[in-house]
Amino acid sequence: MFYSSTRGDTKKVQSAEAIIKGLAPDKGLYTPDCIPTLSEDEKIFIKKSSYKEVAKLIFGKFLTDFSKEQIEKCVELAYNNSFEQANVAPVYKLDDNTEILELWHGPTCAFKDVALQILPYFLTTAIEITGEKNEIAIIVATSGDTGKAALEGFKDVKGTKIVVLYPSEGVSLVQKQQMITQEGSNVSVIAIRGNFDDAQTAAKNIFINDELNEKLLQDGIKLSSANSINWGRLLPQIVYYIKSSLDFNSNNVDYIVPTGNFGNILAAYFAKKMNAPVGKLICASNQNNVLTDFIKTGIYDKRREFVKTISPSMDILISSNLERLLYELSNHNTTLIQNLMNDLEQKGYYKIPHDLKEEIDKLFYATSATDDETKEAIKNCYDKYQYLLDTHTAVAYHGYLEYQKDDKNNKSNKTIIVSTASPYKFPIGVCSALNIDINKNEYELLNTLETLTKVKIPAPLQGLEDKKILHSLICDKEEILPTIMELL
Repeated sequence: MFYSSTRGDTKKVQSAEAIIKGLAPDKGLYTPDCIPTLSEDEKIFIKKSSYKEVAKLIFGKFLTDFSKEQIEKCVELAYNNSFEQANVAPVYKLDDNTEILELWHGPTCAFKDVALQILPYFLTTAIEITGEKNEIAIIVATSGDTGKAALEGFKDVKGTKIVVLYPSEGVSLVQKQQMITQEGSNVSVIAIRGNFDDAQTAAKNIFINDELNEKLLQDGIKLSSANSINWGRLLPQIVYYIKSSLDFNSNNVDYIVPTGNFGNILAAYFAKKMNAPVGKLICASNQNNVLTDFIKTGIYDKRREFVKTISPSMDILISSNLERLLYELSNHNTTLIQNLMNDLEQKGYYKIPHDLKEEIDKLFYATSATDDETKEAIKNCYDKYQYLLDTHTAVAYHGYLEYQKDDKNNKSNKTIIVSTASPYKFPIGVCSALNIDINKNEYELLNTLETLTKVKIPAPLQGLEDKKILHSLICDKEEILPTIMELL
């Protein structure tokens, strides 16, 4: 299996090199040259197998330069003791036709754990395979959850350093506390005065800065990424779509995914392409609805107000992984992708060709929710099912209700709502939705919420306020590069 850049860099690489590099030299994203499909026998195997066994099967199809033993070791080390239960991604049944896929039972209580618990093992194995001698420096931009999950995954991993950038005013107090109290001899955290897109742009620019990369290599340091631009981050997410769709015993399962950077819903698309019974993909955005407008119009336009919402991990205007989707749907037309991305960078928008828009219409449906609608969704779900949503999953639940109301849609399919975080990571929004007095600090609200709902505070979030602050660095976005250089 070879991987190519979405923007046409002529050098194909195998998975180990793609995982180490993270981003292609031409700013493109490494994507498999072909997507393998599941046989009927493999589908039967998946239905009766554990999550770890399914992961080994799927990874073996994409990581063809890894040995079977190396893949098994990565899976066992990542998923043996890090999650609350052996079924890494359990489902909660709302009714006979609707389930919630809970992806937040890992050490940081967010869906990023599913991928970021295994990425360090993918990376260290890739270093063995390629004979890489340099220390690997992981640069991560986060809108809240990726940062903590990456820090937790890479802490004290031999041969690596990790630097996380987060918007100083763009994450919840719980998310921030998780990052700034992170232990580990090889971890650094930087708050930036800006938004997630500023952090993400800075991180990408670091990867393509030849002079900088050459200087770091002279010091024995090679850069890589733990964001979903790295194929090793995206690949593990395909597993839970394949497993949950086949377990639902339906010919078509629609997925409603709260979406910011497009990586999670893209993994569902790859599962569909692998012949899993995945139906319509409903892209649910918050008020930063650049993806909703794109799916409806075919025009991606980031020239709009950046809105801070109660679902901060989705406060994004530049959705990096959309590039991979366009690459796939255009039959790997790198010239088209390069032109579209140039337009986005230079003009702030792009428009896709009509035939590409038709393909997107077949696959996707898009909704968006205001903060008030997000709160209404939390209350609706809790009143109806006694099930507590976080402020991101609530955006998806609102999308589910909107999709059901639209007469143009096929409502006969079974539906899975993707739940991306514990409600306890965003207590102010959740408590406000349930009419709980929010004139308290977030930690007091956690206890109030637990008392009201009888839903226990997850162990990783208990006592968070008492942890020692270890990272207090803050800088302007123009200072990101020299600050990272100093840390490295």
